[in-house]
Amino acid sequence: MHVPDGFIDAPMSAATGVVAAGAIAVSLRGARRELGGTSRASEAERGGERTAPLAGLVAAFIFAVQMLNFPVAAGTSGHLLGGALAAILVGPYTGVLCVSVVLLMQGILFADGGLTALGVNITDMAITTTVVAYAVFRGLVKILPRSRRSITAASFVAALLSVPAAALVFTLLYALGGTTDVSLGKVATAMIGVHVLIGIGEAAITALTVGAVIAVRPDLVYGARGLEQRLKLRVDGELVDAPRPLEPVAARDTSRRKVWIGGLVASLVLAGFVSFYASSNPDGLEKVAADQGIDRQTKEHASADSPLADYGVRDVEDARLSGGLAGVIGVGVTVVAGTGVFWAVRRRRSTSQVA
Repeated sequence: MHVPDGFIDAPMSAATGVVAAGAIAVSLRGARRELGGTSRASEAERGGERTAPLAGLVAAFIFAVQMLNFPVAAGTSGHLLGGALAAILVGPYTGVLCVSVVLLMQGILFADGGLTALGVNITDMAITTTVVAYAVFRGLVKILPRSRRSITAASFVAALLSVPAAALVFTLLYALGGTTDVSLGKVATAMIGVHVLIGIGEAAITALTVGAVIAVRPDLVYGARGLEQRLKLRVDGELVDAPRPLEPVAARDTSRRKVWIGGLVASLVLAGFVSFYASSNPDGLEKVAADQGIDRQTKEHASADSPLADYGVRDVEDARLSGGLAGVIGVGVTVVAGTGVFWAVRRRRSTSQVA
């Protein structure tokens, strides 16, 4: 659903840029709480400290999976948006930053999503999906039994609803700042219809990923905090919390390291190899744009001459090798950029608390 330059006019692009900048500023403050970063933090913040190493990896994983377009209808494909997955794994504020990092890397390096439309894309793909998904997720978690299956089920529903919500927001933005005169009713019907189908794929990917991490380390999943209840002991007729068993720090760190390495390897394999077999059909937005005529004012991307434009490496003639190298480079750049951002956010919190 990457919006290119020319779909939305300059005033609306500027307005969404302001919205995106404000949301990122708020998310930076919120992410400091989610990521923790001090030994004197509360238990929730210590959970965030464990989440921090995953944040850069989550951004890289979303980048990798977004390269895997899957067929959803005749001549149409879809791909992960990632807001729900990021929000549930590392928190809603950190999730907005994760998807924003991905969109920035895609726009600058791969000419995917217009640079003047960056505010539109962040508002639609990062903010909308994350806010809607996490709101739905938290609502479901409050009424469902606290179990791993419930967290996975809530993840599925939250991700499913976040995608048509993003399609609706795009339609509203186009109604306010579209550059062509088209039937908004037809655009809305087509956008929401196809993105409900794409949402099913988003939901499956999100639920499978969240379920896999919960199975290994539930304490690393932000949305699953508090899932494991303390054992109760009866002392002098009263129920009290049993002491937590001591877990060797080295073993805990090794397990966390294995999760990180496994996630990185999976991202590299998906982007470097599996992406070659992704659907070549246009995604939902591209298909609707072509069918409804909202792409008539599309402008050439400012990074069209990038050596990695269109997810290929310039001067590498073999398509499989070119796409694979581009994917691996993208994962590497995104994990470094994302980790740098979240390390800085966490360190700033630690510094401010010490002061």
